[in-house]
Amino acid sequence: MIIKTTSLKGVLIIEPDIFSDNRGFFLETFNQNRYAEYGIARTFVQDNLSFSVKGTLRGLHFQNQHPQAKLVQAIAGEVFDVAVDIRPGSDTFGRWEGIHLSDQNKRQLFIPEGFAHGFCVLSETAHFLYKCTDFYTPDDEGGIIWSDPDIAIDWPIKKPIVSDKDKQFPRLYELFTQ
Repeated sequence: MIIKTTSLKGVLIIEPDIFSDNRGFFLETFNQNRYAEYGIARTFVQDNLSFSVKGTLRGLHFQNQHPQAKLVQAIAGEVFDVAVDIRPGSDTFGRWEGIHLSDQNKRQLFIPEGFAHGFCVLSETAHFLYKCTDFYTPDDEGGIIWSDPDIAIDWPIKKPIVSDKDKQFPRLYELFTQ
């Protein structure tokens, strides 16, 4: 397993060891002891799976009182996945990191607490898996508009399919001040 750091402290790219032969492949998607050796010492309490069509953009989501760290991966298809630092006082507050995750590259992204998360689907369809460290609490959910010009995410799609709820989210600086 190879762990790569990003420009955002704590956000990690994980490239698992893949064992392939004429039958297919095998890889570990999570091993608590091994991931802890690389600083991902969290207890994951909920797994989520989403299915989306090409052009769908989900996010940018977070929880306020019950923040979730997430270990995410595309198990079918390809997505552009984004983490945004929403930790007031952080040196990288308001900055983002994006990475392509796909069933071909088999990468994962670890996003610690204190980050908003979102992704857009680049393939015809995608199955996207999230491991979360806290339970989803609808009343605690927050979000930032995906097109916030202060964050200026360079999304690879220009006219995404976005839920009505996600279209209503405010800009980052309406929610947080440094």
